[in-house]
Amino acid sequence: MKNDDRPRHYGKDTLLTHIGRNPEANFGVVNPPVYHASTILSKDMAEWEAKRAAPRFEGVRYGLHGTPGTFALEELLAKIEGGYRGMLMSSGLAAITAPLQALLGAGDHCLMVDSVYGPARNFCDGILKRCGVETTYYDPLIGAGIAGLMRPNTRVVYCESPGSLTFEVQDIPAIAAVAHKHGAKVLMDNTWGTPYLFRSFEHGVDVSIHAATKYICGHSDAMLGAVITNEESFLPVRSAVAELGHCAGPDDVFFALRGMRTLSARLERHQRNALEVARWLQSRPEVARVLYPALPEDPGHAIWKRDFLGACGLFGVVFKPVPKAAVYAMIDALDLFGIGASWGGFESLIQPIYPERIRTATKWDAAHPGIRLHIGLEDPQDLIADLAQGLERLRALAR
Repeated sequence: MKNDDRPRHYGKDTLLTHIGRNPEANFGVVNPPVYHASTILSKDMAEWEAKRAAPRFEGVRYGLHGTPGTFALEELLAKIEGGYRGMLMSSGLAAITAPLQALLGAGDHCLMVDSVYGPARNFCDGILKRCGVETTYYDPLIGAGIAGLMRPNTRVVYCESPGSLTFEVQDIPAIAAVAHKHGAKVLMDNTWGTPYLFRSFEHGVDVSIHAATKYICGHSDAMLGAVITNEESFLPVRSAVAELGHCAGPDDVFFALRGMRTLSARLERHQRNALEVARWLQSRPEVARVLYPALPEDPGHAIWKRDFLGACGLFGVVFKPVPKAAVYAMIDALDLFGIGASWGGFESLIQPIYPERIRTATKWDAAHPGIRLHIGLEDPQDLIADLAQGLERLRALAR
């Protein structure tokens, strides 16, 4: 795509390929170079003063605040998700905590979904509590009923859809309508949906949060967080990011830019493989339920189909009552599934889940042990054969 101002109305896949790169400015090199930089020099005092007088967060002034590579990825992420501006930081957790710190202060109230990523809960119950912010956890399926929990000092309603470990799909438009009526901002962890599969801002989200470590980078070799905002929320969040000293490493930025070029193709394959494996698991006598919104039988399927443009490869499985040792033995018997907590890479992963240990607003049945699966890019029939062997071991120990 040439570097000029002609009007363009390309589709998302075309934008994934072309936005955030400028070969004409880089000797024809397709991908933006990696900028390792802290000091940014000015040629004279006039340029130095011009940089200081420019609008905040515009231009290259200091390595901490961004380089051409940083700005290229921020532009691409915002464009794909439909937001105003993006910003990068070192991890997904940093991307969670910075907007919360930006929008909450002493005496404020935060509504946090009960199915939230565990470290986000820890941050609310630890750092935010010590800063005088009160957090109330709410049922992820509350929808417009969240009106009953709003207070005059509620400043943030935090969503994560589908939820961590248990994959409930939230009615984001209904929640956002209530939150905005009461003057609160809607923050959402959109890591599962990615900027490609869930366009947050069309559904009422003010600040979209991503563990870019996962599908955005896509190869299990980088740590990165991303925040995308609407125009109203940009300055307060971006200011907090700067004041807290958040930034992203240039090599990780490069990996994420490269990963974004293949995001749609990878997500399509992840979903296709995950559906094949999930449907097979539904047929197994050991399985009580598969937690995957892309399945028509899932309670969240209707909202997922309405709001999402697809699914990633991450879902949960709930077994019929069996000893924990049997689940562990099943995991140990697998050959192709790595035991790991991160996901979104090309490989398949598995880990046990314990939602009952952290839920406070809702109850999870601990009698039914569960696992979380990330379905990678392997042959799905090989993954199914591997899981079949593991389930044989589970069944033998459960007798």
